Amino acid sequence: MLSFDAEGRLLTWFSPLFAPGTLYKRALDSRLLGRRQQGGQRRRWQAEDAEQERVFAALLGAAAQAQADLASPLLDRVLAWTPARLRAEQERFAAAYAPVSILPPDQYFAVVVQATRGCSWNRCTFCTFYRDRPFSVQTPDDFAAHLRAVADLLGEGARLRRSLFLADGNALMLSNGKLLPLIAQARAAFPGREVHGFLDVFTGSRKSVADWQELREAGVRRVYLGLETGHDPLLAWLDKPGSAAQATALIHDLKAAGLNVAPIFMIGVGGQTYAAAHLADTRRLLERLPLGAGDLVYLSPFVPHGDYAARARDSGVLPLTPAEREAQAEALRGFLRAHKPGVQAARYDIEEFMY
Repeated sequence: MLSFDAEGRLLTWFSPLFAPGTLYKRALDSRLLGRRQQGGQRRRWQAEDAEQERVFAALLGAAAQAQADLASPLLDRVLAWTPARLRAEQERFAAAYAPVSILPPDQYFAVVVQATRGCSWNRCTFCTFYRDRPFSVQTPDDFAAHLRAVADLLGEGARLRRSLFLADGNALMLSNGKLLPLIAQARAAFPGREVHGFLDVFTGSRKSVADWQELREAGVRRVYLGLETGHDPLLAWLDKPGSAAQATALIHDLKAAGLNVAPIFMIGVGGQTYAAAHLADTRRLLERLPLGAGDLVYLSPFVPHGDYAARARDSGVLPLTPAEREAQAEALRGFLRAHKPGVQAARYDIEEFMY
């Protein structure tokens, strides 16, 4: 099974003959992610150059065979993408984007536009997504050049991408005076698409309901909030500003403005030391949130990065076992089913991200 965008570039490939049981996904910069079930666990890896070369050559052979059986203009485009040409997409991607570090899973096929670079806080112990760049805001002229480069990179492949994701880490924290012109530029470049983006509690709380209503009228539809936990002492231990009370107030404001929300909680964060309080206070927070149809709760298996491991070691915080993490996730899923009918709970596996 092969899938391509309208430019003929590979998206995914699954073959029962080549690497049986493996699904390959190609990023826009032609990095290749492999995934398969092994020993009851899901294994993921980024293909090295030699494996990437074999995969690209084999998929072109499969496409050529399909073309022999079924003439198709799309397959003509596919066959024009030699392995060397696919690898060269890395340079075109770098010309259009700073690294795209993370997206919500339902936005993997958005048109990502980087109104900001980096994260305005960038000090959480568990996160290294934006440590390689300072926080900055694109000027209108620079943003216009970025939009042109993105449009050139995507080409006809943009037809597959039906939403706009305003990156980087918390672009929606910008004042409306700065944000609204950037949103207008993005929607003019990629018309007919609604806008989504990340937001932190401690920056989002500065805006009023009227501010959020103004953004909704400008095309913003869903706001993704990394709440991580409802347990305030754990947030403090993670060096993440904000509180459950602030999260509750902010999400009430967002919903009052007519926006959908997607709070994100980390499964297993804080290990055994915080497990009981993390689960209990996260359930209490979820109970207070005015979630409904169109909202989405993400449960993200915690993967330690950055300074977290050293802090956990120094504090004697032991990780949960895989079974304990799954039990925590199921407890939250069960709570949502019982108390928030119509609200979808979904897995957010950061190890499977690619754009």
